[in-house]
Amino acid sequence: MNRTTLLQIGHVARRSVLRTARQPAQIVPALIFPMFLLAVNSSGLQRATSLPHFPTHSFLTFALAIPFMQGALFSVMNAGTDLARDVETGFLNRLALTPLSSASLLTGLLGGALVLGIVQAVVYLTVGVAAGASFAAGFPGVLVIVALSMLLAIGFGCIGLFVALRTGSGEAVQSMFPVFFVFLFLSSMNLPRNLIQTDWFREVATYNPVSYLIEAIRSLLIKGWDGEALALGFGIAGVIAVVAMVAASTSMRTRLVRT
Repeated sequence: MNRTTLLQIGHVARRSVLRTARQPAQIVPALIFPMFLLAVNSSGLQRATSLPHFPTHSFLTFALAIPFMQGALFSVMNAGTDLARDVETGFLNRLALTPLSSASLLTGLLGGALVLGIVQAVVYLTVGVAAGASFAAGFPGVLVIVALSMLLAIGFGCIGLFVALRTGSGEAVQSMFPVFFVFLFLSSMNLPRNLIQTDWFREVATYNPVSYLIEAIRSLLIKGWDGEALALGFGIAGVIAVVAMVAASTSMRTRLVRT
């Protein structure tokens, strides 16, 4: 990666970050909505901790992993909606006339989603500490959670970019939110998989990759260092990021050729 490429990425990333910072409608829901659901779930489902073999006495600690996945869903919305707007206004067509490479453009476009992902992780962890959640893995575990949050922001942000490039529509990007929310609800977000009594639901949660992303973060909060859970979580997040990046890159080249 040469100096020119780095400068290109830097300029696009700066625009992406500033664009996100100037839109409170993108930032506030991404911070408040997951915290609101955390408060509702942790108070309403606290009695679940009395179930035999439930891994912790604090449902708040158990549920604290969920906001990170909800935050990742906002990465789809924010990154994709911004790019869709560029497509609709013709800004992307004008960029096609510059020496800016598609790889630099895609990488830079993730800047806003990545920075917001870091802010989200810090806010969620801070609220968790203030509310009394425990961190079995300590401060190093907190850093690992932030790292996984960044990887999730990149992966899900690339999904948003892919949808925006394929459709050129902000509405199409926004329609992905309820779809991903279904995956979230059909996961182990509210109960460990071994305590789910309904057979079909447990089976779906077992094959649902979202379960393993949640469980990777949850393991650092409850168990400490669980190599298998972390390997599965980072592995799945990495696969999502790579596949989504390749798909977005292919769609970018196709759209630029059309122009």
